[in-house]
Amino acid sequence: MNKDFSASIHKELLNEKKSLIPKYGQIFVGKKGFFRMAVYELVNWFVTPMPGALGFFLRKVFYPLLFRKIGKGVVFGKNITIRHPHKIEIGARTFIDDFAVLDAKGESNEGIRIGENAYIGRNTILSCKEGSIHIGDFCNISANCTLLSETEIRLGPYCFLAGNCYLVAGGNHSFDDLSVPIMLQPSVSKGGIRIGEDVWLAAGIIVLDGVSIERSSVVGAGSVVTASIPEFSMARGARQMKIWNRRDQKP
Repeated sequence: MNKDFSASIHKELLNEKKSLIPKYGQIFVGKKGFFRMAVYELVNWFVTPMPGALGFFLRKVFYPLLFRKIGKGVVFGKNITIRHPHKIEIGARTFIDDFAVLDAKGESNEGIRIGENAYIGRNTILSCKEGSIHIGDFCNISANCTLLSETEIRLGPYCFLAGNCYLVAGGNHSFDDLSVPIMLQPSVSKGGIRIGEDVWLAAGIIVLDGVSIERSSVVGAGSVVTASIPEFSMARGARQMKIWNRRDQKP
């Protein structure tokens, strides 16, 4: 499956046919209209950075004006980055910690769905680029994790991601044409990432596109997961690096 480069923020910023305000609206707000942008701006100016208990209370009151759906008892920390909030659903009693990023951008994607009783840690990034991200009930995603989706990332219930995990669904570029910058060549997807129920990814794990990790599996710290893992498995390790010249054939 190929996607062109138009889905990226960088490409949108380079578009000289649009002025700054329409670019901003497309990248951050996601829906046209003065009222929607005004609400988005006011909430982000005055409510999003508010510290302390007052900040928690104001976000509980005003964030439902932005999001597609928010369950009861959801708690939002301060300084959360929100893009295309009309495509974000969050289940009851979920906690989103300070400085998290909830980015559901895209023209026709489903966006982000987070289940009930989940935890999204400080500085963690959930970012769509025409893809979707589904987080199951009772999932715990620790600090400084990054989930990037051009197709789909799906986590079953009770998944636990330790700090600094990196999951990327899509994001691979063809590089066959040596005359065109790699970032401008088509993006290639292998079908997304699916992680089953009750999976533990230890710290610093990288999961690449096309991988499935089946239920009740454990992956050791620092691993690079390039192939699917069956249920009830324990896995660890990273592949040895190979280097060759692009102008020659692959080894």
